[in-house]
Amino acid sequence: MGDVDAGALIVALQGFGDRASDGARAAAEVMALAGEREIKQALRTYSHPPGTPTPSPPGSPPALVSGALRRSVKARKPRQTGAARWEAHTAPTVVYSRIHELGGWAGRGHASYLPPRPYVAPSHTRLIASGELERLAHKAFAEKVGLS
Repeated sequence: MGDVDAGALIVALQGFGDRASDGARAAAEVMALAGEREIKQALRTYSHPPGTPTPSPPGSPPALVSGALRRSVKARKPRQTGAARWEAHTAPTVVYSRIHELGGWAGRGHASYLPPRPYVAPSHTRLIASGELERLAHKAFAEKVGLS
């Protein structure tokens, strides 16, 4: 075996690392977008006009009234957390989003109790159990690094 060109090896390894990082970023992004879609779908389960009682039973997603909660669900851009390591988050941003998910006391003087109507955690669980997140991540990574 001949001599190894260390400079060429370093360039090749750097290129591979860059492609792997690009693939990880793409995977994080498609998973966050899938989370956004799944959460928004869950928030379409029930609906009712303003001022009427909610048809949403405790333990199921909150009923749609104005659509503000659903519109507030956004996938954030991925951020790098290490070498070829990226993370992205999907979450609602309206102030009452958390109380719907976890339940608690709300209203003037905290006079009303809202039972938990989770929609984020069950959406996440469904995506993982279905294998959809893994499939999307593999596909995005493979496409980005040229393996597809």
